[in-house]
Amino acid sequence: MTAEPEHRSENLSLSCPFSTHSNPHESSNPYDARPTELNGLMDNSMTSPTLAAAQFCSIRGQLKHNLAGHLAFMQRAADLGADYLLFPELSLTGYEPDLAHELALSPNDACLEPIRALAMHLQLMTTVGIPLKGPGGSIEIGALTFTAHGDVIACAKQYLHPGEDAVFSPGSEDCYLQLSQHRIGLCVCADFSHPEHVQRLSEGGAEVYAASVLISPGGYAHDSEVLAGHARRHRLPVLMANHGGPTGGWQSAGRSGLWDEEGRWVGGMGGAGNGLVLATCQHGDWQARALTLE
Repeated sequence: MTAEPEHRSENLSLSCPFSTHSNPHESSNPYDARPTELNGLMDNSMTSPTLAAAQFCSIRGQLKHNLAGHLAFMQRAADLGADYLLFPELSLTGYEPDLAHELALSPNDACLEPIRALAMHLQLMTTVGIPLKGPGGSIEIGALTFTAHGDVIACAKQYLHPGEDAVFSPGSEDCYLQLSQHRIGLCVCADFSHPEHVQRLSEGGAEVYAASVLISPGGYAHDSEVLAGHARRHRLPVLMANHGGPTGGWQSAGRSGLWDEEGRWVGGMGGAGNGLVLATCQHGDWQARALTLE
């Protein structure tokens, strides 16, 4: 099927892998949010871990500015009850290969401490995109996950787009994240174009496939069909976080969101721009809502 980001109201009755859990947060709201979509019936009597995709508009090379934006998104996601937050590919710098060597960081770089500290404070596991210093002076397309316990988990894109190998080296390890009793398999963009990647993560016990991506308007129909197919074949919900604006000379389609175990589009952003998508499975039903952040 082709994923459709229009507003939908039907309730999706599915077998959900998540157990019941709740995670309320109290804090100030740094962004004004406007609800744009709600799929399914919200029943707060039983709630699973809430997954969130950050559709973020990165500013080219502006690490300090982008970092502040990430912190604001984290706070807003926590206010809305998120337990896990996924940012797009290279979200902290923008997708800017020509700046990668200049901006690359190690996983424990001091400038990332605010993210680590806030993830702990909010009890919000958060994955961000960053050019990552690898072995022997190499640079990788990194995905750093900051856990609620203060750990930092470094992963790197394994399957590079043509031309990326002129700057970046591929990662070599599959990445799993443990969220309470649940296992998330992490994907960085072109990784999902290789069926063996999702196959390995599914066989490794992943219950959700979390894709941190940059997808253009021209590529969205094809790529969303691929992601929906992965969900359907492996009975594995797919959470996708795309850029919200232009980056690295590419336009972004936005339209971040979630596909369920049947490969059906549950809900998400209707286009580009800053926003958050929150998804949870309640009483066996997946629901998603999207909020535009200004």
